[in-house]
Amino acid sequence: MVSAPGPVGPARFPALLPALALMLNAFVWGVSWWPFRQLQNWGLHPLWATALVYLVSMALLFAWQPGAWRGFRGRPLLWLLMAAAGLTNVGFNWAVTVGDVVRVVLLFYLMPAWTLLLAWPILGEKPTPMGLVRLLLALAGVVIVLKTDGAAWPVPESLADWLSLAGGFSFALTNILLRKLHAAPPTARILAMFGGGGATALAAALIGMALGVVPPVPAPQAAWAGVGLALSLGFLVSNIALQYGASRINAHAGALIMLSEVVFASLSSVALGASELTARTLAGGALILAAAAWSAWPAGDSKPANAGAQSAA
Repeated sequence: MVSAPGPVGPARFPALLPALALMLNAFVWGVSWWPFRQLQNWGLHPLWATALVYLVSMALLFAWQPGAWRGFRGRPLLWLLMAAAGLTNVGFNWAVTVGDVVRVVLLFYLMPAWTLLLAWPILGEKPTPMGLVRLLLALAGVVIVLKTDGAAWPVPESLADWLSLAGGFSFALTNILLRKLHAAPPTARILAMFGGGGATALAAALIGMALGVVPPVPAPQAAWAGVGLALSLGFLVSNIALQYGASRINAHAGALIMLSEVVFASLSSVALGASELTARTLAGGALILAAAAWSAWPAGDSKPANAGAQSAA
């Protein structure tokens, strides 16, 4: 049966604005590598930059919702969410600053495989046979991406590789905790993610500076301060867009839309010379993305995603 044409406008496309909101979030994260690299060129290490971005975002959140911290009462898992979100941002932001952007994003998007493994002990969701097949598909893609010419084994060969894998694992844990904390106030979840991003990056930067790995914060400059503030606002807007979009669109469709981050990151990094697309990267990336898309494909339910069902990372 063919339905009659509906009215033109928002009533006809009820999911258009949520979809665009998720696309905006994916775009911000997909191109965030460029401002982080610019900040590093001005002497601001990505750990300091991440701390700056999230502490500014947290201050803006408190200015808007000064009582956001009250949502932490009686919810100790929010502190674990802070740690997971913080490690996600430290891993991803540092990795895209020092590594091949496409390679980093692909390894980061092993996240659905980590989700499959973590959902069992935390949410009680046992892996299905098809879930295990998707896991093997994703792992095969990672093996292809990691196996470089001259390397005996497909193992992480750089700091960026380790950071992106750790960031993806933390991202999966963040998503699972957000599902576990679906009843918590949205402002408390956002505060946990912003606070985790700022506190974890700041702690890592201080430890790194003490070890001589991270240089001190350079003297303030209008150039990097302006880029840092713009990046903070961008992440704040993208997180609000994520909360808006994820609460109003089918969970599977939302997850597929979020995969556009890989497209934005790949196109921008290749165009600006920050990545090189090899046949091995394309082949391995195709398997990783196929597993991610398969895991997001509708499986018989169409329940809307909970606000904040995905991380701002």
